[in-house]
Amino acid sequence: MWPLVVAVALVVIDRGLMAHRWILLVRAGDGPVQPPLSTLMRLFLVSTFLGTFLPTGVGGDAIRAYGLVRASVRTGWAAASVIMDRLLGILSLAVVASIGLAGAQQYAGGRSVRTPVVVAILLCVAIGGAVFSAPVMALVGRLAGRLPGERIRGLATEILHVTHLSSRKRGVVAVVFAESLAVQALRVAQAYCLGVSLGIGASIAIYFALVPLILMLMLLPISINGIGTSQAAFVWLFGFAGVSAADAFLLSVLFIGLGIVGNLPGGLLYVVSSPGGAASGVGIPESR
Repeated sequence: MWPLVVAVALVVIDRGLMAHRWILLVRAGDGPVQPPLSTLMRLFLVSTFLGTFLPTGVGGDAIRAYGLVRASVRTGWAAASVIMDRLLGILSLAVVASIGLAGAQQYAGGRSVRTPVVVAILLCVAIGGAVFSAPVMALVGRLAGRLPGERIRGLATEILHVTHLSSRKRGVVAVVFAESLAVQALRVAQAYCLGVSLGIGASIAIYFALVPLILMLMLLPISINGIGTSQAAFVWLFGFAGVSAADAFLLSVLFIGLGIVGNLPGGLLYVVSSPGGAASGVGIPESR
């Protein structure tokens, strides 16, 4: 049971880091309104909980951005905060996967594992790094200028401009990226603790090589909370490490369940929120 207890403790720590890095990005904005910390924490926790029931993490991001707009944060900066949070998370996944790949040379020598990991890493770097490139953002801005509808074009242009502007705040970006790396490492450690509790003998280097890739696959908007994609990914990838399909499947179920446990505080806040209270003030539906 001790590995399970440690895994739950690590989830609490990683949720705290995730909240802190997003709040830093919100507070980096130069708008006239800065929501209080209690409002931001409530919005983060409740949107994370509601995101459990939506495809990938993008659903929770959308709820969070909408809540910021309801809290009088400028639309561009509200969207930029969640976009930068997501992109820096993707970049940190690529870094952790690269470290894991280097630390598991003997295991990762096969092309069947090494090739998809390298491709995924390069894709993450390309997506995450695009926002830091002025030429790329200028190109995307020109494409946004061709969108139908003046309002849609204006909103898209504002979001792109503010997102690129937020990437120039190097101090904040550096801290958020460091915390994103810590979050990814904590998730790998959580999976390792779950594996130990199941008696899986794979080394932690293998977890560092595989779990980031699995997390990438879970980001694909093709299932609710990564259910299905995570099971397939765990069984496929850990199979190369000699882990049985049954153990890998059970590990994936525990990993998903652990994430749900980490989201439960937001569910409690959502349930106890009264009409007209803080939850409704930040765009979270009122409980009935």
